[in-house]
Amino acid sequence: METHVIALIIDLGFVFWFGAGIGGCLVFAPFAAWLGGTRYIPNDKVGVVEKLWSRKGSVGEGRLLASRGEAGYQMQLLRGGIHFGYWPWQYRIHKTPLTIVPQGKIGYVFARDGRPVDADQTLARVVLCSDFQDARAFLSGKGGEHMFVGQRGRQRAILREGVYAINLALFVVITEDCVYRLSMMSMQESQMIDKWRQMLQAAHGFDPVVVGASPMPHFREASDSQDQGDTIGVVTVHDGPTLDTGQIIAPPVGLDDEMHNHSNFQDIEAFLRAGGRRGRQFAVLTDGTYFINRWFANVELIPKTVVPIGHVGVVVSYFGEEGSDLSGAAFRHGERVASGERGVQAKTLSPGKYAFNDYAGHVHRVPTTNFVLHWITGRTEAHKFDESLKSIDLVTADAYEPSLPLSVVVHIDYQKAASVVQRFGDVKKLITQTLDPLLSAYFRDIAHKKTMLELLHDRDLIQAEAREELQRKFCEFDIELVDVLIGKPETQEATGEIELLLEQLRLRQLSQEQVLTYQQQCAASEKLKTLKMAQAQAEMQTELTQSRVRIEIAKNQGEAELEQARMRAEQTIVDAEADHRKHLLMAEADGKAKKLLGEGESTRVALEGEAQANVLRQQIESYGDPRLYAVSIVSKHLAQSRQPLVPQQLFMTRAASDGDSSNGDQGPLGMLIEMLLAEKVGFDPKIPAALEPSTESSHGLSASA
Repeated sequence: METHVIALIIDLGFVFWFGAGIGGCLVFAPFAAWLGGTRYIPNDKVGVVEKLWSRKGSVGEGRLLASRGEAGYQMQLLRGGIHFGYWPWQYRIHKTPLTIVPQGKIGYVFARDGRPVDADQTLARVVLCSDFQDARAFLSGKGGEHMFVGQRGRQRAILREGVYAINLALFVVITEDCVYRLSMMSMQESQMIDKWRQMLQAAHGFDPVVVGASPMPHFREASDSQDQGDTIGVVTVHDGPTLDTGQIIAPPVGLDDEMHNHSNFQDIEAFLRAGGRRGRQFAVLTDGTYFINRWFANVELIPKTVVPIGHVGVVVSYFGEEGSDLSGAAFRHGERVASGERGVQAKTLSPGKYAFNDYAGHVHRVPTTNFVLHWITGRTEAHKFDESLKSIDLVTADAYEPSLPLSVVVHIDYQKAASVVQRFGDVKKLITQTLDPLLSAYFRDIAHKKTMLELLHDRDLIQAEAREELQRKFCEFDIELVDVLIGKPETQEATGEIELLLEQLRLRQLSQEQVLTYQQQCAASEKLKTLKMAQAQAEMQTELTQSRVRIEIAKNQGEAELEQARMRAEQTIVDAEADHRKHLLMAEADGKAKKLLGEGESTRVALEGEAQANVLRQQIESYGDPRLYAVSIVSKHLAQSRQPLVPQQLFMTRAASDGDSSNGDQGPLGMLIEMLLAEKVGFDPKIPAALEPSTESSHGLSASA
């Protein structure tokens, strides 16, 4: 038992020390590897090697990187992976990120080591060094016999979009997002680099130059009517030889030479080899995208030059060589030169759009269609040539001081547009310095010779004379006068003098019209008299003719009436005989009708009386007793009477001694009542003889009924 326990303890101790040994190895292995000179660089970083000491000493004076194994920053760069032989007591490895230039952006490079730049240089020359990734090639000049050794300072070459493994001990890369540099730089150097970055951001230097697209912040202000996206780029170069004496703009270079084609200022070395000069360039950038080093050149976007329809463009060039005068010896108002020479060029620009450098010249737009100039105070046309003109002040022969509004239609021949600019400078100067005093003096001379009424009344004559005279004078200035339009003279004071003159003129004209009217009325009266006489004769002739016609008509009417009377008499006799026969027949028929009517009426009455008697008889027989029928008739009448049946007061005239009334004294009503009561109780009363109906009375009653 004890043996097993001891063995277990020994096993546990072995396991413990074995695990401790392995753990120690795991903990101290990196440290041991580091001590052994092993270095690991991640794939998204690079290692800048700094040698702390060397038997070859330090780098030479004026140098930053060691090229022969001296102490200091080394040229070689450690890429991602494991590297051996870099002992910690001799080397220090600075891990820096890979340099990234975003898509569509530009990266600028500053070299901290290399040869100094020459006196006429602003930026360091371009060296073939694999986009600054080969520090040895940059510093030693390897890579070809035509390559130079790299120079320190800001570089002409730029970095396009991509990822680069650059030694940040030698180079500082400035991008829009950040600055790639070692953290061990001095504060002064860091501040200088940050200032450069701010300047590039302000000038949009990290973006390529886009010409002819949407407007950019550094776009020069254009007119409202100009499309701000339709632009050209004027380049100003900050490196290279200076301009020659007398030049204000650099001439174009490398346009036709393929060996020196600088690809629109993007290949700086080709531009300088072709003889490019610093300063504002004559050549411009047209539509496109250009990756230009803003340390080398800046680009200003300006609108294209537009010559509208109805105009020509006269070019006054500030660039070119001295040219010979093309206007001839007789023309003493300036010189006209050929295209490409300095001065007023004889060849004009037709309507269109041009990539013209405004810094190399100016284009004067001269209208070639008819345009109007107003000498009217407060009125101007859209071309603004007459904005400074006003109505012409006059003094007439009768001491009136009106102002004359005037409009002139002018035309300039397109072939003479260069001559006009050459002579006067531009169209506006022609108008203000020549035409204005000329027209003012001409119309003032006319006003001095005429009264106010003549000036008003003879306006058409004055206008015709002015047109003829001014057309001759305008031809001397290479322009054509189309027409002169004179308005109504006006006075500045509200005195109404011109209105009074106009009223007198209206009265005079009215009087003349009245005289003519009266003359016409007299002539019309004579004509009317002759007309009336002719009309009277015509009317009498008509009446004579009408009387003759009436006689014939009366004669014909008499004969017609006589014939009608004869026919009417004969017709009357015939009608009388017919009427007599008619009356006889009607009398006979009337007698017969009356006879038949009487017989029918008597028969009808007899029949109706017999029928009524039969009906009455049947009614009486239905009662069985004529007295009952009489009582029923009486009761019917009593029922319809408005008087009460029983009187409210009873007057007795006679009474029996026993209190009963006798039959003889009761009257007919009492007798009828007694008979009705006797019949009801079944007693057969005796009808008085006076009430018994007789046959004759029955017939009479029937007849009356």
